[in-house]
Amino acid sequence: MASDSQFSAPELAPLLRSALGRSGRWLFLTGAGISAESGIPTFRGPEGYWRVGSRNYHPQELATRQAFEAAPAIVWDWYLHRYRTCQQAEPNAAHRALVEAAQLLGQRFLLITQNVDGLHRRAGSPAERLYEIHGNIAYARCSAGCAGLTPLAELPALQAAGGGPGELREAPCCGQCGAWQRPHVLWFDEFYDEPLFRLESSQRAASDAALLVVIGTTGGTNLPLQIAEIAVRRGTPLIVINPEPNPFSDQVDRSGAGLFLRGRAGEWVPALLRELRAVLAQP
Repeated sequence: MASDSQFSAPELAPLLRSALGRSGRWLFLTGAGISAESGIPTFRGPEGYWRVGSRNYHPQELATRQAFEAAPAIVWDWYLHRYRTCQQAEPNAAHRALVEAAQLLGQRFLLITQNVDGLHRRAGSPAERLYEIHGNIAYARCSAGCAGLTPLAELPALQAAGGGPGELREAPCCGQCGAWQRPHVLWFDEFYDEPLFRLESSQRAASDAALLVVIGTTGGTNLPLQIAEIAVRRGTPLIVINPEPNPFSDQVDRSGAGLFLRGRAGEWVPALLRELRAVLAQP
C-alpha cells in the first residue's frame, strides 16, 4: 500500500492557501477517469460497443438523436445495460473526498461533472452545487420536451422489461403527449444548453473561479475545454489530476499557473483534501 507521503507535492499547500485568499468559487471538473476506478468502463473503450445480431455498434453511432429516432429500442437496450453497470458500481475514495471538500468549502464549492453515472450524487455531493453537464443515465425525459425528468425506476415500460438488454420491444412513451421517452443524456449530435446541461452557469462559474481542479478527463468534449480556457484567460490556476498528460496539463505548462499531479484520482484527490484540511487548520 502506498504511503500518504507518496501522494504529496510541496507546491500544493501554497497553491491552496493562495486560492483561499482570493474571491470566487473552487471548481472541481471531473471526467470518466474518476468513475473508471469504480469499475465503470470508459465510454469510448472496447466495453462501450453494443452488439445487435451480427453487428457491433459504436458509442458514436448509438449515442445520437439520429440513432434514437431510427431504432429507439436498440438505443434504450444499450442505455439500460450501461445503467445497470452504473447502479452496480460504488463511489470510490475520490468521490468521497469531494464530498468532504464540499463540506469544508461550503458555498465556495462547485462540482461540474461530465459523468452520467450519478456516483457523485450517491456519494453525497450536494445537488445544488453539482452540475451534470452531460446528464444523468438514471433519468429519462420526453423526447418532445413536454415534461421534466423521470427516474428510470418509475417508467412502467422499463419495469416490465426488467431493465435487461434485448428485452425492450419499444421505447417508453411520455404519459402527457405520447412521444417517446429518451435517456437524459447529451448525445453526440446535440448541443449544450442551459436548462438541461448548465451551459451558461458553467461558463459564468469559470469566469470568476478562484481555483479549477480538473480530475480524470482527457478533454474530449467542448464545454470542459471552454471552462478551462475561460479560467486560464482570467489567470485562475489549474490543478490537473490525470494518469497521463492531456490538454489541461498542457494549459498548466503554458500558463505557469498551477500544478499537474500525475496519477489516479483515488490517490491524488484524497491527498488534495488532506492538504486542504491542513491549510484550513492553520491560523
